[in-house]
Amino acid sequence: MKNTDSNQLIEELITKYQNLVFSICLKHVGDYFVAEDLAQETFISFYTHLDTFNGENAKAYLARIASNKCIDYLRSAERRSIPTDDESMPEVVADTPEPLTEYMNSEVLNNLKEIIKDLPEIYKNIGLLYFLDNKPPKDIAAVLNINLKTVQTRIYRCQSLLKEKVRREDLL
Repeated sequence: MKNTDSNQLIEELITKYQNLVFSICLKHVGDYFVAEDLAQETFISFYTHLDTFNGENAKAYLARIASNKCIDYLRSAERRSIPTDDESMPEVVADTPEPLTEYMNSEVLNNLKEIIKDLPEIYKNIGLLYFLDNKPPKDIAAVLNINLKTVQTRIYRCQSLLKEKVRREDLL
């Protein structure tokens, strides 16, 4: 069990370096959502191996972990595997999420929600329904009473706008 000083340190480092770690991951893998996962894994790895951290240059230490996580991801055979249907996959019973995981997930969702709210109106509803509410394009088309192909095109454009906005924010 980590002590409260460790928890406070990781919270400070997440706040200070989350954009840096995410941008490193995004540059390596080129996929926004995979980069989010790898950034989260970076901080989880840092937290679990906190006893080996000497306290010097956390920025470089986190950048190295992020880079290694990306390299491992790109090399993994899992990334190239063919997904199977849900029936043949055993259901995994999840334990309660760790505080760090919960914090990272809520931060990412809150940031994504704010970015989506700044999009043009034509993409805002699509972005909220697709990326935050996890609605399939078919359901979005029914809710918004528009053509399925239009919804799919807007999802693609919305995703492109989100990537552009995230990159621009990371540079500021």
